[in-house]
Amino acid sequence: MVSHQEEQDLNNVIEKVCELYEKISKLETLKPSQDVNTLFTDLVNTCIPSYPNLDVTKLPEDVLQIRSNLIKLCGQAEGLLEFHYSTILGSFQNPLNHLSLFPYFSNYLKLSQLEYTILAQHMINRVPSKLAFIGSGPLPLTSIVLATHHLTQTSFHNYDIDFSANSVASRLVQSDPDLSARMVFHTTNVLDVCSELKEFEVVFLAALVGMDKEEKVRVIDHLGKHMAPGAFLMLRSAHGARGFLYPVVQPSDLRGFEVLSVFHPTDEVINSVVIARKLSFSVAADHDHQYQADMGSANLILPNYNCCCQQIRGFNRMNLMEELAVEDHIA
Repeated sequence: MVSHQEEQDLNNVIEKVCELYEKISKLETLKPSQDVNTLFTDLVNTCIPSYPNLDVTKLPEDVLQIRSNLIKLCGQAEGLLEFHYSTILGSFQNPLNHLSLFPYFSNYLKLSQLEYTILAQHMINRVPSKLAFIGSGPLPLTSIVLATHHLTQTSFHNYDIDFSANSVASRLVQSDPDLSARMVFHTTNVLDVCSELKEFEVVFLAALVGMDKEEKVRVIDHLGKHMAPGAFLMLRSAHGARGFLYPVVQPSDLRGFEVLSVFHPTDEVINSVVIARKLSFSVAADHDHQYQADMGSANLILPNYNCCCQQIRGFNRMNLMEELAVEDHIA
């Protein structure tokens, strides 16, 4: 039961987001500027607080349309911001020494630490020799951080549909002999990548690959069809009000996969993290029979989550323990 105060808080958040959308949608450009930065910072700060009773997928139709439009605007602004900073970083002789110039670099360090910890929890005593990152963009910080701090022997294949994004991204690693040898960039639509997906032990799917539900599910279905059985899919979702910024992925969207765990940060890291394993058998199109559409899926268990919790740095540890314990109880 939602209290009157909680209901009022939720209404205030929705109203604030809609007001910011009206201002953002009227901007002449989404390229980095004082006005753009101020509005998007205000938007992010509005959506960061935890609102567990807010399901952004079940709002009135007019608000759902605003949310859909807002996610696309956020994606465009994020791409332009990354392109801007990637170009700046590429002007240095050693770009990797200046990554902290990107204003959200610390968030990527935390998110990459989280994703690596969760992945290592499931790939026990194994290190992927080759992984793919779908939607790497002009500033592939996740790949760079994972390759330099966590997976130092792994080969990274970065896929993006935009040639110009790959062009500036590849420039960032050219000065580093080790990284340039392990970092490959492919310009293509992921839906055109088929047999080679079986080569990867791990596939990362960026939050903004598929900015609406149908497109996101289409990409996930494609990965489910072509990834190798037993390979891991790591993707980013959103929870609560953060769903105004990024698409929300439900466990039921992951046809052909066993969902292993879901984690929702409560600090300044916006994206939720989902890890799933490719099943060794095909799944019927009517996947509601195969999976439950809520957090009560029996697959949503992270084994030894106390151990995993202790390894995660910079995150709300009690939140992780409580969340996974609740999933364990439901299952």
